[in-house]
Parts: sequence; structure tokens; C-alpha cells
Amino acid sequence: MTDEKAPVESNDEPMEEVVPEPAVALPGDGVLDPIVTAHPATVAVPTRHGHLLSVDREDLVDVVTAARDGGYRMFIDYCGVDHLRRRPRFEVVLNLLDIDRKQRLEVHVAVRADEPSLPSLTGIFPGANFYEREIFDLFGISFVGHPDLARILLPDDWEGHPLRKDYAVGSVPVQFKEAHKAR
Repeated sequence: MTDEKAPVESNDEPMEEVVPEPAVALPGDGVLDPIVTAHPATVAVPTRHGHLLSVDREDLVDVVTAARDGGYRMFIDYCGVDHLRRRPRFEVVLNLLDIDRKQRLEVHVAVRADEPSLPSLTGIFPGANFYEREIFDLFGISFVGHPDLARILLPDDWEGHPLRKDYAVGSVPVQFKEAHKAR
């Protein structure tokens, strides 16, 4: 018998296990090389305008702090993604910009469905405040250490998180005029 928890979803479709490839080489970037070296689970992939880092949640604060201190000072955005049929199910993506070097840094963090939480980045980038509240509101991912983690778009008594792919959308009946019905 194992200690693993059963998947949260109850559909019969197969799940895809996503495991990041280990970093083969350092990115060759003076800012990112020390980050990847200090955090062995971090995977760096070059992109057209910078790098993509896949980071463990335990390393998120250290990696983002080091990136900010290394020149990635512009916080662009922070969003959630629901990969319904993949494990881990959720992902949070942070975009930073180093204006001096014209480099973009995309930081990806996997979030498990059975433990949907990450450390807050509001202490590093105060602008993360409303983004984290939006991700919490619409995906149900909480941010430990957030100064005011409350719903930002939906009413406080709203049930569920509407950007999750298993959220029941519902329907509104359309009322057609009598004259437009087929005769």
C-alpha cells in the first residue's frame, strides 16, 4: 500500500505525467547560471527573447529574488494554467523583463491539485498582489504569506473557481421571439 493520494478528478481519460527534463547545460547567462547551479531541480530552456525556467515551488522565492537582483526588475505578469489531464495539474507562469539586456524570463512552477498553494511573491514584487488574488479567485491556488488573499473579481460567497477546466459552466436559456420560430 502506498501513501500516494488518489487523483482529484474522476474522469476516465488517461492522465499524462509531465516530468521536466534535467538541465543538460547552463544557459550561458551571467544572471541565470548561478541560479540554475544553486537550484539543481531548476531547468533552463533558451527562448527567442530570453529564457524559460522551470522551478520547484520550494525554490520559487529564491529564484525570483535572484533574478530580480540580477536585473530582471520589471514584473510583467503572473497567471495560472489548468492542464486538466496532466500531472501536476496546475502551473503558474511569471514573466519578468531585464530592460537593460532586453531579455525576458518566463518562470514556470508546477502546482499539484491536492496541494494548490505557492509562496507569495508580494514581498519581492508588490505588483504580484492583485495577480495572486486573481489566480486564487479563478483557479483556487492559494499564496502563503499574501497580505490580503481574498477574492478580487467574484463575490465572496461564490462557490468554485471558474477558470478550472472541470468547473461546470451551466447555461442560460435563450428566449426567442415567437415570430422567429420555424413554421
